[in-house]
Amino acid sequence: MSRDGRPIGVFDSGLGGLTVVRSLIDLLPDEDIVYFGDTGRFPYGPKPAEEVCKYSFEITDRLLDRRIKMLVVACNSAAAAALEQLQQRVDIPVIGVIAPGIRAARQVTETGRVGVIGTVGTISSGAYQRAADEFAPDILLTCAACPGFVEFVEAGDVDSDQVHVLAERLLAPVCEAEVDTLVLGCTHYPLLARTIGDVMGRDVVLVSSADETAFAVRDLLTSENMLATEPARDPRHVFFTSGPVDTFRTLGVRFLGPEVAAVEPWHWG
Repeated sequence: MSRDGRPIGVFDSGLGGLTVVRSLIDLLPDEDIVYFGDTGRFPYGPKPAEEVCKYSFEITDRLLDRRIKMLVVACNSAAAAALEQLQQRVDIPVIGVIAPGIRAARQVTETGRVGVIGTVGTISSGAYQRAADEFAPDILLTCAACPGFVEFVEAGDVDSDQVHVLAERLLAPVCEAEVDTLVLGCTHYPLLARTIGDVMGRDVVLVSSADETAFAVRDLLTSENMLATEPARDPRHVFFTSGPVDTFRTLGVRFLGPEVAAVEPWHWG
């Protein structure tokens, strides 16, 4: 089998996409990864779709400059706004985080009642509803926007009383719908899994789009014979941020681990 040593490109509005990188490193330890966290223009959730598309195109161009072999849109807001256009725009495979999460929820649910939580932009876009219609038309979907979750996670606060009170209020619609499966429709939300799980109860299965996206990346690279199957050296992981490097490195270790070492600044012109 031939080796494709080009890196996988991953981007997010901030640090949340590092949960996808964590899953990719664990599942595909031989792959090089280039990550772009657009922390200087964070958050994407409340921004208009046109603006999020513009940002997504700009970041994709930067990652293409690094000769990536595939692109992972590790941001639900960006995937909702720009995934289809990115797939038409570039000549490498492009994967988002929405369809993998819905597919996994369909496999897990026993009652057919599935919840999705995400940013205001992601939920209002209808992207998860469209994905459910395509990949799981037999489930009953309940969606809830969770404004404030991302900001708490980016600040490093994932388990305070304030976060718990906010979670009880924002998760009320999916609790009332008696879902048995909840898709964490934002890559920041796995960091809140303990708080979300406490509110939802132990009988509700939490589906991480980060893990499911990593499986989708592996399957695609395998089918296209694009895996880095013969590593000649340790894999290299490079991180770009449009915000403060020190802040990205400090918080990035919480999201990902010690792999967040080579952090480079990027300044939009």
